[in-house]
Amino acid sequence: MDAFPRGPLARELQDEYSADDIRRIRMRLEAEGTFRFPTLPTGLFSASASEAAEFSVTGYQHVWVRDAVQIAHAHFVIGEVDVAVGAMRNLAGFLLTQQPRIRGIIAGEIDHGEPMQRPHIRFDGVRLAEVDEKWAHAQNDALGYFLWMFSRLVVAGRLLPTAAEWSLLADFPQYFRAIRYWEDEDSGHWEEVRKVSASSIGVVVAGLVEYARLLQHPVAGPALQQTGSSLDGNELAELLEAGGNALDRILPAECVQDDPAKHRRYDAALLFLIYPLKLLDGPMAEAIVEDVTTHLLGEYGIRRYLGDSYWCADYKQLLSADARTADFSDNLGERDRLLQPGGEAQWCIFDPIVSVIYGLRYMKHRDPADRRLQTVYLNRSLRQLTDIDSRFGGYRCPESYYCEKGAYVPNDITPLLWTQANLRLALHWAELAAGA
Repeated sequence: MDAFPRGPLARELQDEYSADDIRRIRMRLEAEGTFRFPTLPTGLFSASASEAAEFSVTGYQHVWVRDAVQIAHAHFVIGEVDVAVGAMRNLAGFLLTQQPRIRGIIAGEIDHGEPMQRPHIRFDGVRLAEVDEKWAHAQNDALGYFLWMFSRLVVAGRLLPTAAEWSLLADFPQYFRAIRYWEDEDSGHWEEVRKVSASSIGVVVAGLVEYARLLQHPVAGPALQQTGSSLDGNELAELLEAGGNALDRILPAECVQDDPAKHRRYDAALLFLIYPLKLLDGPMAEAIVEDVTTHLLGEYGIRRYLGDSYWCADYKQLLSADARTADFSDNLGERDRLLQPGGEAQWCIFDPIVSVIYGLRYMKHRDPADRRLQTVYLNRSLRQLTDIDSRFGGYRCPESYYCEKGAYVPNDITPLLWTQANLRLALHWAELAAGA
């Protein structure tokens, strides 16, 4: 175990776990409310379930397409399929309201260079309606995640789309071709400076791979062709090849553009191309995990990237409440000036994913070193839970820890449902690995 035990479970953590041990931890956390995923009337999830006084100004009461898909995926993996299907169906309901934007971009009638004209990826989950606020909606990864998960549910026989949903699915490959996703500058996972990012391209590729499986499906294939707007197999293969070639040029970096405001060697978002997307494996996956754990790993969590100023040290003293989660995509330099060396926030969504990656490696190769590392990162994830005396209550999953007056504390986005989902996945795979 690492040298920094903390959190309400610190004394219960072990260097090795049996399946029963993991099950007991999971049941304990379930009893403590760690895995409470409150749903909106539409069956969707707000990004956070925080009850803190500051929460109303964060915007995290809204739904993010990306977060909702990650949460739905976790429920699907642990067997709560109805929750996953309900969430994805209602995401489709919102994205159908964005179909005029999608089709306008496909037809060349809407300028996709204007982020507010892109399909919106953050919205009011109660009304399934746009939020009237400037936002960095140019996020190809979010749409790629939707296509990936919705297609998986269809192929698995868990979801039969309506005619409107078939038409929506058929539009996505055309949309990605229209924006030339393999060279498109988007704001990506972190909703910041627009650049050509491997993490965004990779998610779209994963979504298109699942769409290709739909085309071969005995029910889905004909239904998609009947829409009259689906690409055929050859066109889809060309679209996939363009993305694959771009990834070959960029990986294992996140962005290789010359502009120093865009160029980025290390980014933890690349982990998601390994899991849950399972797009990368072998030496490239190993290189990305090595990059993240060598260059971005912190005592309390994992940095998104070096130089990240979101929730940097003393963030609440440096920015007003309504400015902390504002859209900085056009003026990130203003926020970056607040960052002191080494002052990046350390996030809690990544350690569980690293644990899962090592767990899946162990289940494939049976290398004890992978099992040990799965446990190391699971323990790090469990130590990130808030203490009993936290202002958020105990056993909660923060978005990140940041340095406030010299001490690392959870940021205001506690609990973050994406973190909860990833921790639940880490325990799921740890239990399976222990019993393998």
